[in-house]
Amino acid sequence: MLGNNFPYNMAGSGDEVKLLGAWPSPYVLRVKIALELKGVSYEYLEQQLLENKSELLLKSNPVYKKVPVLIHKNRPICESAIILQYIDEVWAGTGPSLLPPDPYDRAIARFWAGYIDDKWFPITREIIKAKTEKEKAEAVEQSFAGLTLLEEAYEKSYKEKPFFGGDNVGYLDIVLGSFLGWVKAIEKISDIKLIDGAKFPLLAEWAERFYSLAIVKELIPEVDKLVEFAKVLQAIWNANTSIN
Repeated sequence: MLGNNFPYNMAGSGDEVKLLGAWPSPYVLRVKIALELKGVSYEYLEQQLLENKSELLLKSNPVYKKVPVLIHKNRPICESAIILQYIDEVWAGTGPSLLPPDPYDRAIARFWAGYIDDKWFPITREIIKAKTEKEKAEAVEQSFAGLTLLEEAYEKSYKEKPFFGGDNVGYLDIVLGSFLGWVKAIEKISDIKLIDGAKFPLLAEWAERFYSLAIVKELIPEVDKLVEFAKVLQAIWNANTSIN
C-alpha cells in the first residue's frame, strides 16, 4: 500500500500529505481508497478511536474531534465526503475522476451518498445496537427498505455499467463500498443476510465486483477483526455509554 511506504505525494506537487485515521472506520477507509486510486501517497497516522485522542487530532478537528482528517500543506480537511471531493479537485489531473463530469450526475451521486451516510448505514448499524428482538427486526426491515431504494437507483441509472461511477469506481462506489466490511460483520453477528443476491441482485453483483478490487482487498479490514471490535462497541452501548 502506498500510504505505508511513502510519506510524500507522488502525484507531482511534492506537498506532504497525512491522513489521521483509525483502522475500523469506514469513513477512513474511503479516504484511503480515494488516495490510492488517485496515486497520491501519504503518511498514515493511526489514532485512538474511543479515548486518548492525540493532540494532533484535537488540533486538526477541534469541532468533531473525529477521524478522518486529511492534512495537506499543513492544512486540515475534515469529514470524509468533503475530503473525497477535495482529493478529486486537488488531484484532478491524476488518476480517475471520482465525481461525474456532468453537474446533474454529480448532484445525484452526492444525494445518494448523503442518503447512505445519514439514513441507511445508521439504521443498519442499529441491527447490532438493538437491545430487543423487536428493535432488531425493525432495524432489519428499515435497512432492507434502504437497500431497495439503492437497488432501484442502480437499475435506473447504472444497470448497464459495472459501477455507480460507470466503467470505473467513482465517488458513490467508494461511499457505499466503504461500508461493505461492516455489512459483512453485521451479517455475521446477527445471522442475517443484508445484501442478498435474491433480494438485491444488482447490488449483490456490484458488491462482489467492488470487494474483489485489488485496492479494496488490500485496504478493507478483516471481517473477524471488525466483529471483535463490534463486540467492544456493543458492550459500551449496553452500558448506556454515549458513543456514535
